[in-house]
Amino acid sequence: MIIVLKPGISRKEEALVLKEIKKLGYRPHVMRGVERTVVGAIGDERTHNTLEALTVMPGVESVMPVQKRYKLVSREAHKGNSTIDVRGNIIGGKKVQIMAGPCSVESEKQLLTTAHAVKKAGATILRGGAFKPRTSPYEFQGLGEKGLKLLAKARKETGLAIITELLSEQQAEMVAEYADILQIGARNAQNFQLLIAAAKTGKPVMLKRGLSMRIDEWLLAGEYVLANENANLMFCERGIRTFETYTRNTLDLSTIPIIKKESHCPIVIDPSQGAGRADLVVAMCKGAVAMGADALIIEVHPNPAEALSDAAQQLSLEGFAKLMEELKPFIAAAGRE
Repeated sequence: MIIVLKPGISRKEEALVLKEIKKLGYRPHVMRGVERTVVGAIGDERTHNTLEALTVMPGVESVMPVQKRYKLVSREAHKGNSTIDVRGNIIGGKKVQIMAGPCSVESEKQLLTTAHAVKKAGATILRGGAFKPRTSPYEFQGLGEKGLKLLAKARKETGLAIITELLSEQQAEMVAEYADILQIGARNAQNFQLLIAAAKTGKPVMLKRGLSMRIDEWLLAGEYVLANENANLMFCERGIRTFETYTRNTLDLSTIPIIKKESHCPIVIDPSQGAGRADLVVAMCKGAVAMGADALIIEVHPNPAEALSDAAQQLSLEGFAKLMEELKPFIAAAGRE
């Protein structure tokens, strides 16, 4: 059930509503919007008391059932668009946020060179993998905590916020200590205990779509984050596995309007993983921005040919700067900044 509170409700009145929801056997989840505050009541409506009677309480505007299985991420739960503040960068707002950096953190020189270059070109968030999930156990697995420390150093030098991937529950607190956004990768998109651990750190979570994941499964996976009292969730489309071999994956840009319709959470597009080819990244970024993506996450390397992971899909520093210039008219045409 969703309880919509009246504009201007006092904190005392709100506390009374939350107390009553708990008394009736539900767990309240508060989502604050610009004009309205809504409360998701988590519980089995078949075995608990009805909540319709809450409409008699001062400050309650309406009580609505949610028909979707994904209740908290649903647009029914929150009519407006949710925004996420990451060190002053608003994801889901007017400005299209650009996350950029190397696939893997390889060395201090490589990371700092990239960080300074992407910031100069207009990026606001630095991406970089400290722990890398690889298909082969013999491929580069990342620098681990050393990589996290280098990311923290890059943030200190440039002011860029940090997004990096979390691979295990045991590392959640350690990665959260360094990162501003926790990325849950495609291979872990339905690792529900990992999603819960990520949510409980309190850090924003970017949930990538699984390799063969249906959209409803993706939304339900996101529900684990919001259901564990973390409202800062963003979805990331990074391509799905199809029969096509011309590209590494098939980037499904239709997820942008679908997520916008079904959910209030921001949508991020990863064109680098999406195709696995650097020569297609620019075109896919333009398409994503034109269709309403809230952010892009792009792989950039000082010398892609020498990259220790995913060399074929990383832009050079010059290529990224050119991309940022070419994106400007598309961002303007979409009514964004």
